[in-house]
Parts: sequence; C-alpha cells; structure tokens
Amino acid sequence: MVCSFGAGPAEARPWIDDLAQALPGAVVVGDEGDAGLDADYAVVWRAPQHFFDRHRRLKAIFAAGAGVDALLSLALPSGVPVVRLEDAGMGEQMADYVVHALLRYFRRFDTYAALQAGRTWQPLPSERKADWPVGVLGLGALGQTVAQAVRALGFPVAGWTRSPRELAGVETFSGPSGFAPFLARTRVLVDVLPLTADTRDLIDAKVFAGLRSPAYFINVARGAHVVESDLLEALASGHLAGAALDVCRDEPARPHHPFWRHPRIALTPHVAAMTLRRESVAQIAFKIGALERSEPIDGVISHERGY
Repeated sequence: MVCSFGAGPAEARPWIDDLAQALPGAVVVGDEGDAGLDADYAVVWRAPQHFFDRHRRLKAIFAAGAGVDALLSLALPSGVPVVRLEDAGMGEQMADYVVHALLRYFRRFDTYAALQAGRTWQPLPSERKADWPVGVLGLGALGQTVAQAVRALGFPVAGWTRSPRELAGVETFSGPSGFAPFLARTRVLVDVLPLTADTRDLIDAKVFAGLRSPAYFINVARGAHVVESDLLEALASGHLAGAALDVCRDEPARPHHPFWRHPRIALTPHVAAMTLRRESVAQIAFKIGALERSEPIDGVISHERGY
C-alpha cells in the first residue's frame, strides 16, 4: 500500500513521518517523492492539480482539514471518495475562539480596554445573557461543539442547518423556511458553515438586517460567505455593533483592507481551528485501515452538497 502526502515541501516531512508510523507496512511518500509510485491513498493539504494528474489509482483522498472547498475546485479522479477530517481537535479550538469573542463583547472587555487607554475608571451596566441569544449557522461536528460550549455558559442557543437536525438543549431551524425565523431570534450570529455554491455570499445586508439589534457577528468559517461591503454598511448604520472575524474573502488580507483598522472589528489570521497533526493522522490512519478491510467510514463528502 502506498500513501502520498500532497503539500508544500516545508510542511510535508512531519506528516510523512507520522503517517509512516501510524501505517506500519505502508510506503509513505511526499508530493516530490518517487515519481514511479502511484498512490493508493492521498492525504492532501493545498495539493496542486498535477498531484492528482500523477496519481491515477487512488482509492480515497483525505483532506488534512475540515474544509474541502479548495480541494473540490480541482479536477479530481472520478468516483474516488473525498474524506474530510471530523473534528480531530479543531472543535475545541473553535469553541474557545467563539467563547472568547462572545464574552469579550458581552462583558464589554473591548470597551474597558478603550477606557483603560484613556485612563478612565468607569464601571458599565451589566447585561443579561437571556438578552443575548446566539445563533450558530451550521451544526456539523464543529458547529455542534461550538453550540454546546456557548450553551454551557448560559446563553440561549439556536442552530440553523440545510436539513433538519436535532441537538440537545439547542433550538434548531432548517431550510429556507427556517432561515428568517432563525435570524429574528438571534443577536449574536456565529458562522460555522462550509463553503459551497449555496453558502457563497449568503451573509449579506438582508441577513444582517434580519438580526436583533444591536447585533454581533463572529465568523470562524469562510470569508467568501460574507458580502464585505454589506458588513461594513451594517456596522456604519449601528444595526451591527461589532464583529470578530477569523477570515476574510481574500487571504491574507491586503494591507489597505478596511478590516485592519476598523474600530469595531477584531481580525485574526485564520487561526480559530488549527489542524492538529497527530490527532489528524490517527483519524486518517484509522479510516485507511477500515477501507482496507472494506468497512464503511464517516466523513465522506457529497460532491453535490460540497461538504
């Protein structure tokens, strides 16, 4: 069995070493490995098109991350399943990020930082969590972890998904008919959706206007979900009080991008959920073993849905 890791040379070696240890008996090579070896399995991280053009007998392609939108934009071998990571430690990181952003705004820590800069000692009125209903867009493995972490803090939590789904303690909405009611009960909107043709530009002026005001927006998913000019206009109008953004449409953000200096935007460089290599390798190796035994696995994406 041959397993190939497709990535930039600087990133490949730790993955290759860990995969080789987790798959005893397998030959594990990198993108620049033996050109005569045609891989059975590919584990990819920003793999170029020529990687897939070279490997023509693949049994499965494993994405070394939760998002597969970039991968699906390539011409992949027909009929070969694409498998995404299921959490692998990313859910906890994402929940930490969302909780921090939520509490920072809810408890006015951003305002207190500004008061400190002005040497002003000014206690601010307290808020009730009941007045800050949180809405999570997307209840996959990562979205569920985020929703439960926020719920554990005592905030009312709802989730919206494309198809009906239930989650203990979380009010759920689904489909086009459930979208407007979901927004209407939400004051803090958290985006954890995958990027698909249906979700590109989904979060626009109409979405921001549908939220309870003053609203707050947290994006830990994809920048292409958001019409950035509409986000800026919602902030200017005051309907949107602020935003915590881990992503933007074009990354890295160009130096003159308005997000950098906006006083009510907290911007981070796509770090809400970093891929944990060892946890990811263990999950991938387990699934390769299952496939070799002709057993079913979870995490196979639908090309039609895009996730």
